[in-house]
Amino acid sequence: MPAPHGFAHERRADGTVTITHHGRAATTLRGPRAEKFLAEVAAGDPQLVMARWTGAYKFGNERRAGEHPRNRSRRD
Repeated sequence: MPAPHGFAHERRADGTVTITHHGRAATTLRGPRAEKFLAEVAAGDPQLVMARWTGAYKFGNERRAGEHPRNRSRRD
């Protein structure tokens, strides 16, 4: 699975953190959640952390979805 890309975050003076994906706002974090997010970004891969916090990551079932009977006609 390719690593996510296109995420960025901005910390504002009031402590709010805004996460964007390809320039569009994906989520805004405030208070303790913002601090926890910033700690995770500092400790790990920022792109993976932001993808997880926004919910914009793959769950691993995309490859199997093409095998489902509902989707077979689309592949043929």
